[in-house]
Amino acid sequence: MRIISGQFKGRRFNPPANITARPTTDFAKESLFNLINNRIDIEGCTALDLFAGTGSISYELASRGALSVTSVEMSERHIAFIKKVTGELKMKSIRIVRQDVFRFLENTSYCYDLVFADPPYQMEGIETIPDKVFANNHLNKGGILIVEHGEKTSFEGHPNFTEHRHYSSVHFSFFENAGD
Repeated sequence: MRIISGQFKGRRFNPPANITARPTTDFAKESLFNLINNRIDIEGCTALDLFAGTGSISYELASRGALSVTSVEMSERHIAFIKKVTGELKMKSIRIVRQDVFRFLENTSYCYDLVFADPPYQMEGIETIPDKVFANNHLNKGGILIVEHGEKTSFEGHPNFTEHRHYSSVHFSFFENAGD
């Protein structure tokens, strides 16, 4: 796992064997960030990384100058790894929250410019993530939500859906808060 661009470009991290998360592949992550850069200015943005896992997306956002990144993860092991990496790199813009993602979305009142969700592909309730983000007003006007998912999941009928991209077995669905 590596950071592709920004202040920490080229830094590599190897999650310990006890990490069960499936990090977004470097190829898919590079393609994803090319798409994000065409939609929003990451430098100075606020971001939410749901199902943070190894923290790969959070590190990339912080490296590229995001003002703040909130990483939400349930696993103590994964959080310990994220804390280790953010400590080594002195990434002060990343805030780690240990909580169930669905509970977090129900209870927080924060709005973000970018929300990224990478749930386990077979997770029950994955299809409700966009509804929860939009119903609870977690995206600023012009903000985007990206959900990483497997090939069997489709969000194309969602009213805020804008685009679907896939890179091998990694699928990304994009949603936008166009405002009123």
